Amino acid sequence: MNRLKRMLVENIAWASETADSDAEFFPRLTQGQSPRVLWIGCSDSRVPAETITHANPGDLFVHRNIANLFCAADDNVMSVLEYAVRVLQVDDVIVCGHYGCGGVRASLLPPSPDLPHVNRRIAPLCALARVHRDELDGVADSDARVNRLAELSVLEQVRALRATPLVRDAATPPRVHGWIYGLHDGRIKVLASGHRGDDPAPAHAPEAVLETAGR
Repeated sequence: MNRLKRMLVENIAWASETADSDAEFFPRLTQGQSPRVLWIGCSDSRVPAETITHANPGDLFVHRNIANLFCAADDNVMSVLEYAVRVLQVDDVIVCGHYGCGGVRASLLPPSPDLPHVNRRIAPLCALARVHRDELDGVADSDARVNRLAELSVLEQVRALRATPLVRDAATPPRVHGWIYGLHDGRIKVLASGHRGDDPAPAHAPEAVLETAGR
């Protein structure tokens, strides 16, 4: 049996087992969704939001992209945020990065000519790495350097989300959290809680912002 056929067979098994254990599960899902959390995570196949948080279908409104980046000029992520805040009225927004992130690692290497779309996507990460060059250059181990930039990136996405008018000017602004997941142990570490008092300071100097926007 090939991989795709196995996936379809597993779907049948999951649907049957779920319906057997809770006859109202699927009928409830057809009535609409009311998740209280927007999850902005990485597309990495090893970091599925529902699995690592033990969530059920309907619990999370999820957006995933390379390196869990938020950019107000990206209609994809902005449309998700807009719907989450204005229609679903979520209580919390979580940016969850992960250690060992390939997108973060790529931002510390020369651009690949074979990956032009990825290069454009991670341009803000490259700019962030330049802003924190002194700190990152002081980390001798390459894996530790990648992991530190992954943390700094999560904090930068939290800051940007909190500053965007969709969040800042909402009637009831959602709390924005920064988390990072460890592939080595399956644990989530909190980098920024949803409290305004821990709002990360801007990482970008104005010149860096302009440079990133112009790439």
